[in-house]
Amino acid sequence: MVEPGAYHEDVDDYAGTDLDTAVPPPAPGAEQYLALAFVNTAITLPGGQFVDLVGTPDAATRWLVEHGFAPPGTGLREMCAAQIRSLREQVRVLFASTSCAEPAPQSALDAVNDALSKAPTAALLRWDPVQGLCRTAPHPVTQIVEHALAALAANAADLVTGPDAERLAACGSAPCSRFFLRNGRRQWCSVRCGDRARAARAYARRTQHEPV
Repeated sequence: MVEPGAYHEDVDDYAGTDLDTAVPPPAPGAEQYLALAFVNTAITLPGGQFVDLVGTPDAATRWLVEHGFAPPGTGLREMCAAQIRSLREQVRVLFASTSCAEPAPQSALDAVNDALSKAPTAALLRWDPVQGLCRTAPHPVTQIVEHALAALAANAADLVTGPDAERLAACGSAPCSRFFLRNGRRQWCSVRCGDRARAARAYARRTQHEPV
């Protein structure tokens, strides 16, 4: 599933796309909850554009490395990248139901629970020639994806069962599909989305009163 050395820093899966201007800044709460940053890797932009930050093996590897889930030099195959995207979609379903105060679909619960069980959380007892008996967390290269999925699932579970669950919201500016943690009455995940929503409302009011 994982090929050490298959990922190269100079690979650019979005050649010709200025991600700094196309992709909005991290949504509120994304720095606190990596699961929030994770679900927001699927980005719907105005004009029918779509950016998937884990849409290819190279892109998924880059995201894992950037967020501390994999060491530099790691590479993923498509099967692993597909597992990452699959969990993302189920966590999105979980977040959507939570933000609407609706029951979570069993399929989403099953997917998150399955990811939670993929990697052991307890440090195992080992013998080291230098240290003697010690406890270390198992993290072989072949289980990088499993550990990443388990960590992201645990983070998502912490969010939807913790005190911040009631702040979880979907961005109210179409076509944005990101989630964020709401502060006060804020309805948008970014200033950009807020400006777009206000401009759309102003245009709608203006055209409503224009003579036919």
